[in-house]
Amino acid sequence: MLIDSATHLAGLAMLQGVFKAPNPDEISHIALRWLHFVAGITWIGLLYFFNLVNVPLQKKLDADTKKKVNPDLLLPSLWYFRWGALVTVLAGFTYFAQYILRNDVHTANGKGGHVNGWILLIVWTVIPIVAFVIEFLIIKKVPALIKDGRVFAIVAFILVAVMSFVALKWLDSGLTVNGEHFASNKSLSIGVGGGYGLIMLLNVWGIIWPANKRIIGALTGGPPAAPELARQAFIASRTNAWLSLPMLLFMGTSHGDWLIFSGK
Repeated sequence: MLIDSATHLAGLAMLQGVFKAPNPDEISHIALRWLHFVAGITWIGLLYFFNLVNVPLQKKLDADTKKKVNPDLLLPSLWYFRWGALVTVLAGFTYFAQYILRNDVHTANGKGGHVNGWILLIVWTVIPIVAFVIEFLIIKKVPALIKDGRVFAIVAFILVAVMSFVALKWLDSGLTVNGEHFASNKSLSIGVGGGYGLIMLLNVWGIIWPANKRIIGALTGGPPAAPELARQAFIASRTNAWLSLPMLLFMGTSHGDWLIFSGK
């Protein structure tokens, strides 16, 4: 027993040089990032499931099978999908505001600047919201542009490119003091990638979920769904699938593997 106890104590002593208990500030950092990661895996995983597995499957199912399968399959999936999206964006937004953008604002103001972090953050948030509103109106009001996915892809690419440029210019100019740029690569990378994530969240709650709610409701005895809803939901979902690729790239470049926008 004494030998076993001594071995156990020696093992704990070895871990003291390896493991460090987090302090309160570190706990808030890692809790937000952990929540962002877990919710993001849930959201994006289901996004890929819908686009890569469910869309081809639905084409093979007849109407009676859809009535039996889809409510039990899609309603739980869409629940995790939409709430995973919301938690992902809220956790990421909080981390960005509290621990990344705030640091750049503090640095700029320490060099004689008068940067208002709240204004910088609010305007940055509005930029992707405006892009979503334009996309929403196109999808809902201009059916000719979503009839051919390739045509809509060009329109969406232009819209996203403009949004990215405006977001970058806003953050960079807002964090420039006396000709010196204080916008870090983290702020600029997440400024673009996080903007894509916000558009994707609005697509989920503004187009994909409302359309699917009506479609599934019709399968369970509710009023018939408008035939154009399926196409609108598909276009929004496919847009999210493609947007997720550069979004994840910019999330990765924010950690310094590639200083894509700034050497800082």
